[in-house]
Amino acid sequence: MATPMSAADFLNCLRDEGIDVVEVGSWRTHNRNSKGPWGPVNGVMIHHTVTRGAATTVDICRKGHFSLPGPLCHGVITKDGKVHLVGYGRANHAGLGDPDVLRAVIAERTPPADNEATVDGNRHFYGWECENMGDGKDPWPPVQVEAIVRVITALCRRHDWAARSAIRHLDWQPGKVDPRGPGMDWDDILDRVARRLAGTTPSTPKPPAPKPLPKPARPVVDLSKLVAAAKSNPAQRGTPVTYSGVRTVEAALVDAGLLAKRYSDGHYGTTTIAAYAKWQQKLGYRGKDADGIPGRTSLERLGDRYGFTVVG
Repeated sequence: MATPMSAADFLNCLRDEGIDVVEVGSWRTHNRNSKGPWGPVNGVMIHHTVTRGAATTVDICRKGHFSLPGPLCHGVITKDGKVHLVGYGRANHAGLGDPDVLRAVIAERTPPADNEATVDGNRHFYGWECENMGDGKDPWPPVQVEAIVRVITALCRRHDWAARSAIRHLDWQPGKVDPRGPGMDWDDILDRVARRLAGTTPSTPKPPAPKPLPKPARPVVDLSKLVAAAKSNPAQRGTPVTYSGVRTVEAALVDAGLLAKRYSDGHYGTTTIAAYAKWQQKLGYRGKDADGIPGRTSLERLGDRYGFTVVG
């Protein structure tokens, strides 16, 4: 037994359970409170609508019809799993029902067979209409059933109720058959509610965060070997020296726009010397200090900008 929560708390408890909620019009103040009491509330009641189509179903449940004014429930659970709030307070959904069933709901045990209709259910239950033709053939999509589970869980969690605080319309009032149809397994629904309340519902694990890719190792250029290769250029009258780091430096000079790519051949020849001299000049060197033969400072500046490390 509980005092009905405020409309704001009602909305929040549904959203906290991960429900896709749609607010319809002035649902917070749309009710039948002028016709009778609302509360204390004792449980949750699930119905089917005998309608087809979400828009039509929501409209009927909000407005009612000539013989039964709306709202006909607090919320409509459509086949796409959305929960449309159409009213809050007393609603025309439950009618008169069996007092033994109400006592079972309060005691949170399996209800007995209903055989009388003397208790005002509109006062004591949150009512949920679910879009379904109710012909025993219209299926219940898994997403809709999951929404039913979450709605029941949300209200039970808020009022500290157990899963057995939820009943079907057929449990409450003699002659009713709702909800029914393929995919409507009430025992399974209550079991899923109980597991959610206990916090044991298997959840889809979040995929592990991707490990950052290792940063590629920076190429290493040995200054002494590079200088030896540069000074072995025939123009310098040296003995030819081959060094793999020459390609790294030439690639940097290409990126700097100082050397044509076709001359990036691993040979520290006259063209490479001229390109490196331009790099030295960009750094402010002049005369003998801009002769195209790498020095530590100019080479480290080139490496810092174009991604290699200087050693030696």
